[in-house]
Amino acid sequence: MANLNDHMGRPIVAVTGIGVVTSLGVGKTDNWAALTAGKSGIHPITRFPVDHLNTRISGTVDFLSSSSKGASHLTYELAETAAREAVAESGLDSSDFGGPLFLASPPVELDWSERFSLYNADKHGTGTGTGTERLLRVARGLKGTDIFETTQFGSIADRLADSFGTRGLPITLSTACASGATAIQLGVEAIRRGECDRALSIGADGSATAEALIRFSLLSALSTHNDIPEKASKPFSKDRDGFVLAEGSGALVLESLEAALARGATILGILRGCGEKADDFHRTRSKPDGSPAIAAVRAALADAGLSEDEIDYVNAHGTSTPENDKMEHLSLSTVFGERIGSMPISSNKSMIGHTLSAAGAVEAAFSLMTMRESVIPPTINYDNPDPAIVLDVVPNKKRNAEVGTVLSNSFGFGGQNTCLVMAREPV
Repeated sequence: MANLNDHMGRPIVAVTGIGVVTSLGVGKTDNWAALTAGKSGIHPITRFPVDHLNTRISGTVDFLSSSSKGASHLTYELAETAAREAVAESGLDSSDFGGPLFLASPPVELDWSERFSLYNADKHGTGTGTGTERLLRVARGLKGTDIFETTQFGSIADRLADSFGTRGLPITLSTACASGATAIQLGVEAIRRGECDRALSIGADGSATAEALIRFSLLSALSTHNDIPEKASKPFSKDRDGFVLAEGSGALVLESLEAALARGATILGILRGCGEKADDFHRTRSKPDGSPAIAAVRAALADAGLSEDEIDYVNAHGTSTPENDKMEHLSLSTVFGERIGSMPISSNKSMIGHTLSAAGAVEAAFSLMTMRESVIPPTINYDNPDPAIVLDVVPNKKRNAEVGTVLSNSFGFGGQNTCLVMAREPV
């Protein structure tokens, strides 16, 4: 009989359902086959004009029904699609889930198509005034709530809660690139506190818009390797030149191990530990000494009750930006010491790009699959190693390996650092 409590006497949290959508496809089967084959989902942007833009590639999800309907609609469909797969795998009721919902999603903006429709509806106005004044004038006269609902930060979670029958007020959060991992952390903590037996944690992001592309370009954060898109994301390589904007979703059904075993559920993995530390150095840059990231990794290990020697594999944040990759190497080498040169560390972003709010959840899903399948996905495009970053990045080809524990890193803009420790089996 497995121990039902962890080293701190808290309920052990198990994963009983996994769902994922990326530019590689819908569902775990298609994504895992492409990921382990080293296939890239990065491609030229066709959703909006890219004339005169420095970056013209992305990992957009262009094959869903809402892919052309704006960020809010697409984020909802991504979240719902991943959640449906996860809940179905768990064997729980898909319309009466019974636990709380934690959703990581991007900040909501009024889509340009909706802005134009509002401007065009200003039939009784003079056409004068600021853009804001014109929008408000039309908005006050609207008969329906469609536009209103798509511009409210919590509207996506509200719709998901109604669809899946989750309990309590759904929580929507946005902690930059750490959002997906934070949504999982909140689910873990709710179960540990005894507030629920199960939770649905989702990270979803369909916000690869023209505005987002321009903003990140102004920060010099995006790759401009447009000619061969699939070669653009190259984490830890000497010639890396920025991340690739992407979309996707990941969903986990979390349950107390006791409740999962009691109903005969299949245990897909264990959430052993969560660590979160803030970085107040800069709005976008990481602290040069890497201390917040170091602290987040150590906090996750301590929460999991594991030593540095007990981690088998690291699913790196690995954005492919010059500064972030350097900082992540610094943090990992500080925590793991000399072992860092030989332990496998790979980046899913080399193939799927950076899915922003969804990244932590998507990469947690892939980390769990790595343990279950005993296969480590590669870091592709690793053709020009950075001599200052000495890591075993599982270069270019998958690796068969027995992996019992994984550290998954999420280091986001604005000082958001969240790390998850997962295990294949209970304590």
